[in-house]
Amino acid sequence: MSRHPMRRILAAGVVLLLLVGWFVLRLVDIQVVRAAELNEASQDVRSRDQTIYGERGEILDATGAVLAETVVRYDIALSPKQAMLGRVTREEPDPDDPSSTRTVEVPLDQVLAELGEVIGRTGEELRTQIDTALAADPDDDFEYAARHVDTATYEAVKALGIPWVEPYIQPGRRYPNGAVAGNLLGFTNADGEPVAGLELSEDQCLAAENGTMRSLRSLTDWVTIPGSEQVIEESHDGGDLQLTIDADLQYFVQRVAAEQVAAVQADWATVTVMEAKTGRLLAVADVPTVDPNSPTSVDSQDRGSRAFTAPFEPGSTFKSLTSASVIDAGEATPTSRVTAPYRYEPDGADITDSFGHDPERWTMTGMLIVSSNTGMSMFGERLTDAERYDYMRAFGLGSPTEVGFASEAAGDLNYDGGWPDSQTRYATMFGQGLTTTAVQIASAYQAIANGGVRKPVTLVDGCRMPDGTLEGEPATEGRRVISEAAAQETTDMLERVYEDAWVSDLWEIPGYRVAAKTGTAQFSDGDGYEAGYLVSVAGFAPADDPEFVVSVSIKNPVKMNSSAAAAPVFQQVMSQVLKKYRTVPSGAPAPELPANW
Repeated sequence: MSRHPMRRILAAGVVLLLLVGWFVLRLVDIQVVRAAELNEASQDVRSRDQTIYGERGEILDATGAVLAETVVRYDIALSPKQAMLGRVTREEPDPDDPSSTRTVEVPLDQVLAELGEVIGRTGEELRTQIDTALAADPDDDFEYAARHVDTATYEAVKALGIPWVEPYIQPGRRYPNGAVAGNLLGFTNADGEPVAGLELSEDQCLAAENGTMRSLRSLTDWVTIPGSEQVIEESHDGGDLQLTIDADLQYFVQRVAAEQVAAVQADWATVTVMEAKTGRLLAVADVPTVDPNSPTSVDSQDRGSRAFTAPFEPGSTFKSLTSASVIDAGEATPTSRVTAPYRYEPDGADITDSFGHDPERWTMTGMLIVSSNTGMSMFGERLTDAERYDYMRAFGLGSPTEVGFASEAAGDLNYDGGWPDSQTRYATMFGQGLTTTAVQIASAYQAIANGGVRKPVTLVDGCRMPDGTLEGEPATEGRRVISEAAAQETTDMLERVYEDAWVSDLWEIPGYRVAAKTGTAQFSDGDGYEAGYLVSVAGFAPADDPEFVVSVSIKNPVKMNSSAAAAPVFQQVMSQVLKKYRTVPSGAPAPELPANW
């Protein structure tokens, strides 16, 4: 029994000696006998890393309709060095023996002409590119011949069988609805990097993580060695961005705005539709509008969303906010009285109305109906500067909205412990001397419509991750700006404006009570008021149970330089919204309030 373990030890030793001997022989063979052969072979093989692209997330509207998606595109690359060194050969029928084939070499110029025909370039252009690249670097091994071609082009390039031409997968971005919500969506550049709109501001949700694959390639024929591929790093897809926007409504609103811009020969327009009880944006239209599939087809200033990024002096739509503030502070009611002159000159300021008149005895309601600057000033001065500023901030002015849109403007209340002069102090009461964005105005009216509670402005409902979880859901808690009673009294006055203002026949919506206010403001170019006019309407409906807020702004309507240019847009959009969402018509009529005393 004692000899068996010894035999096993001796057998193991013999096996070990044989293994060591085999490794020694292999080492000698590799390093000495075959060294020259293997060194020469290694010169013909190169390691190459390739990107494994993760898929950028989709952008979806409130119903799940796809507004932006990733599609497969290809970059076509060529090696200038290999083009000049390598031969392109093909098999063709042998003229001397039709039953067999022969190998022929295809001239370089013919190869380039064939390639150029497929990718939309000429052979001469490709030859010039190769010659120029080699002149700069004789070892140049990579140049783009075409970028972002479709699958059909990719297949045609592959069919040419050119060993020194290779397509690379490069995910592209496609916007199936074209210009619908284009100014909101933004776009990516040729390298797939986000440069504007939601593509940029929500990149943290949408962005994918690319991976890496390593393989060996033969430099003799530029072909990847089969079985040499190795994944170094896995790729990860991005999340899907869920918007509050309704694509069908967005399309309608953009069409109405575009038609009116053309009709009145305006520079641009914005139209915003918001849910009164939630602050959710259902449509944000900008005209001119960009098609993200071809953003360079419009001027650079028209590629973003002016509703978020272009602050302006709002004009008389702002009088609703000042009136609500004064009422909330207990300094007036809808029937409070002033005797308003055409010109009012308090503390050195010079305030005039847009129409001449003798001193008029208006209630606050009447002041809003006729949109008197002097009457508004006499009500607004009942608050201190600090009180008015605090109300403005509470309404969401002077800072970007909760959306955080790319390049979103805060607006400028022109206040630093006080307004710079008496003229500005009074002008800010009726919407001049300060700037807001269109979305901020819609949000302020939402607060009035919602019983005095301002809800966070919402454009994105969240990010749906690849595993199905929803992240980044928006805040929904509101903040009280004015009392419910003040909101109701302001609403009552705005209903009388809707009923009795000079544009009442232009914005009538039968069956519904509506609260609305017009505005016309000179548009400042920074050095004065020489840049045209901004005409607007903001309001909500049904006034007896507000569901929707619509704001319209039109810049410099040449053929109709008044709120009459904006009122029909408000009427068409609000009518469509009420119809689309099957809103119950109003019951009782609007309250009666005196305009004069």
